[in-house]
Amino acid sequence: MDQSSHIKGKVCVTGASGFLASWLIKQLLKSGYHVIGTVRDPGNYRKLSHLWELEGAKERLQLVKADLLDEGSFDEAVLGCQGVFHTASPVFGPQNGSKSEIMDSAVNGTLNVLKSCKRNPSLRRVVLTSSSSAVRVKEKIDPNYPLDESSWSSVELCERLKLWYALAKILAERIAWEFAKENDIDLVTVLPSFIIGPNLPNDLSLTASNVLGFLKGETKEFSLYGRMGYVHIDDVARCHIIVYEDLAAKGRYICSSVVLDNNELGALVAKRYPWLPIPTRFDDYYEGKITQYTFNTSKLHNMGFKFKGIEEMFDDYIQSLKDKGSDI
Repeated sequence: MDQSSHIKGKVCVTGASGFLASWLIKQLLKSGYHVIGTVRDPGNYRKLSHLWELEGAKERLQLVKADLLDEGSFDEAVLGCQGVFHTASPVFGPQNGSKSEIMDSAVNGTLNVLKSCKRNPSLRRVVLTSSSSAVRVKEKIDPNYPLDESSWSSVELCERLKLWYALAKILAERIAWEFAKENDIDLVTVLPSFIIGPNLPNDLSLTASNVLGFLKGETKEFSLYGRMGYVHIDDVARCHIIVYEDLAAKGRYICSSVVLDNNELGALVAKRYPWLPIPTRFDDYYEGKITQYTFNTSKLHNMGFKFKGIEEMFDDYIQSLKDKGSDI
């Protein structure tokens, strides 16, 4: 990658206290950026203390108040930033949360952030965090052809299965592309699969909690997934920064290391951590109907990107739990 395409400066990260956003801020600060993070309550020190403890935070991190559902509340945060990383979005399990609350936060929240971006004359690029669920939820997938960035999940199927999180990601990304085109905003989207890795916030995210349950022998949440792509949180953060910095980056980028069935995942992880009660056999929610898909991540590979493996994802996650006093 051409080093001359790297532009440091001031960037905004929405939903700064979140699982991914926290790690992204950590990497941005480490890379020398000045970061404006948006949060709902800048005065909630307990919820935000992990951000202030990051290297470079005292010198180059500001946390400001903004709310996804409050139009114009991102104006101050975005103004003067060359880049905006919109990571803020509600995260629910495959069938948790009401349709209206998920749609409102994801779709209208994305529009509100982009409207603020439109009013910022310093803006160079917006990087939106979408999801692989905006690619892989389809009636028919040919297992011989890995899913790439041209694939979109079926809105009708998401409606029928009540997969509101996936539906929200599809609609939020589509409306972002429409708005960006109409308003001449340079937009790139990152579509991570299931993110595993160290949890920086003091409270475990829903994703991190589901992984902990899996390590303790629970099958309920993971059974809902059937087959899933997995990616290290560090890779997702690095991907966001790379597609922001590389002037040639365009369009969507699937960010996923490996795709595994639940039973494959269970067997692999149980072998590595034999002292943990990791389930190796699942009564899958979609028993007999698991779609055999894989992802084509050549767009990132062609930029020189290399993914960490599933072992490193779990090693780093488990170590982070131990560092916080867990007896796992």
